[in-house]
Amino acid sequence: MAGLIKREDIDEVRQRTDIKEVVDGYVTLKGAGLGTFKGLCPFHDERSPSFTVRPQVGRYHCFGCGEDGDVISFVQKMDHSSFHEAVEKLAARIGYELRYEDGGTGPNREEVGKRQRLLDAHKIADEFFRSQLLTAGAAEARNFLHGRGFDRAAAEHFGVGYAPQGWDSLLKHLRGRGFTDAELKLTGMFSAGGAGNQQRIYDRFRGRLIWPIRDIAGDTIGFGARKLYEDDQGPKYLNTPETVLYKKSQVLYGIDLAKRNIAKDRQLVVVEGYTDVMACHLAGVGTAVATCGTAFGTDHIKIARRLLSDDGTGGEVIFTFDGDAAGQKAALRAFEEDQRFVAQTYVAVEPSGADPCDLRQLKGDEAVRDLIGTRRPLFEFAIRASLKRHNLDTVEGRVAALRESAPVVAQIRDSGIRPAYVRALAGWLGMPIEEVSRAVGLAAKRAASGAAGAAANAGPAGGGTGVNTMSGQPGQPAAAAPSTAPVAFMRPDPRDPVAAMERQALEVVIQNPSVLGDAAPDGGAVLNSRAWERFEASRFVTPAYAAVHTAIRAAGLAHVGDPVAWVEGIRQEVPEPLQGLVSELAVVPLPASTPEALQRYCRDILARLFELQITRVKADKMGQLQRLDAAAQPDEFQRLNRELMQLEMERRALRMDS
Repeated sequence: MAGLIKREDIDEVRQRTDIKEVVDGYVTLKGAGLGTFKGLCPFHDERSPSFTVRPQVGRYHCFGCGEDGDVISFVQKMDHSSFHEAVEKLAARIGYELRYEDGGTGPNREEVGKRQRLLDAHKIADEFFRSQLLTAGAAEARNFLHGRGFDRAAAEHFGVGYAPQGWDSLLKHLRGRGFTDAELKLTGMFSAGGAGNQQRIYDRFRGRLIWPIRDIAGDTIGFGARKLYEDDQGPKYLNTPETVLYKKSQVLYGIDLAKRNIAKDRQLVVVEGYTDVMACHLAGVGTAVATCGTAFGTDHIKIARRLLSDDGTGGEVIFTFDGDAAGQKAALRAFEEDQRFVAQTYVAVEPSGADPCDLRQLKGDEAVRDLIGTRRPLFEFAIRASLKRHNLDTVEGRVAALRESAPVVAQIRDSGIRPAYVRALAGWLGMPIEEVSRAVGLAAKRAASGAAGAAANAGPAGGGTGVNTMSGQPGQPAAAAPSTAPVAFMRPDPRDPVAAMERQALEVVIQNPSVLGDAAPDGGAVLNSRAWERFEASRFVTPAYAAVHTAIRAAGLAHVGDPVAWVEGIRQEVPEPLQGLVSELAVVPLPASTPEALQRYCRDILARLFELQITRVKADKMGQLQRLDAAAQPDEFQRLNRELMQLEMERRALRMDS
């Protein structure tokens, strides 16, 4: 049995891995100051980016929900994997060979985590299906692709494959690669027949065209299969069932290929099928994705919002649906989720009812681009759909249509657009603007009162108004700490000038420890730095910041040349409730746009801290001097005066240096 991964190897993986590159696979990050990046938090739903990453120190921190950690903990949380599995994944990513305690060589097949084994099986199956598309038995599959305008290059780009006819082609292949039947049952790629001990598994996908379904990181987690032969009694499309890897409410086909374009163009196009995604991408609409056998729902929206950086500064979500009744119904379901987006939502429906794949075949790539270009706001589509359900030639029909459509107009977030749609609705109904405006206003009041009532019934958020600890956020009630907690730290008041000064000093020291000591060739530091001595001697009065200051002193400057190890060392020295604070101090953007400006800022902040300390010491010694009888204790009197003079010289020198 393999031992634990060696600590020095874990540290090496953490140091060598660029946390920004890893986080970029899940979250769209934007520059937020020198060496700092921000995006929408993947751990909670938010409208303004508060998830901050600082690659230099190898940490992330969300100022909204408090989640923080390093690259290993990020992978753990995003992949739902163990610490062991996360380190192994990151090591493989950078090509680093891990060593294990007790002479171990790493986990063998039985010890690899369930999730990684499933990913390995899917990767091998993906390669198998793609290789089968080139065989003689896959002629029907190639004809299907050719008939829809997809050549071999397109099939390879999207990883399209073929599941051979027969019952155990894939089964034999994966067994031959060392997978047990118990493992294969968990993949969703096999069905079972028989009863009790006689139960056998066989290929779920047989004689079908295969699309690999990948997660945002590009790992294959399931498959979609299209029927090709008339004697196939199964459904037209057959997907992987729910597994540990594959949750259809959280999967978007094509997200691995589209994520960069979505982030760059601030656009997400939602289509209905695999071939529609292919057609859109090949036509130049590289932001297209599709749901897999389910409606576009809440979990999909969370993924989309993170990629779009859905913070109210732009962005658009475009739904394409067939022009038939089912397509209109799907569009209205999408409208129900509209309020979860800050981005503008649109719908694009081809008048003839053609989907993007058909449209590309009939009219070419430009027609697909034009379809997306002629999108209409989703709320306009919803309003017009509601009007179609009523006879507008009668008074009763117009009144009923107004009652149904007024709440739709009331939901329009943009206060500049809403009045325009009030006027448009009045025109569509042939009714006075004042009457329509009153109906919309009444609908808005009803919605507001309903929301207020729901909030009142729910009770106060957080279960009370308890005292905030460091685990909470400013202005938010914190959960009551267990009575066994040894220490409870109050969140410092940001309006307190002393606390603010101490916080700024800690931000500078944690993010730029070189200001305290010069890096040595071995990665350590020169410990006789005057700045370090001054910092060590500084007295922090804010309890939480005093604890961090003590932790920095305890950690010393041994790892000042390694920012990742430096921050981790400090986190290990502080009480557990303050570890999140250390991460927060390590990633908060400093007000500097160039390296030179950053160094000036750091020197100025430390100079202010040291001057504050000198002022405090001077005040103490002045008190001693005033209480002293100069005639009775002349030597003590002279000593205090010399020390006061020395302190004043130090204070002036600090001002000259800054």
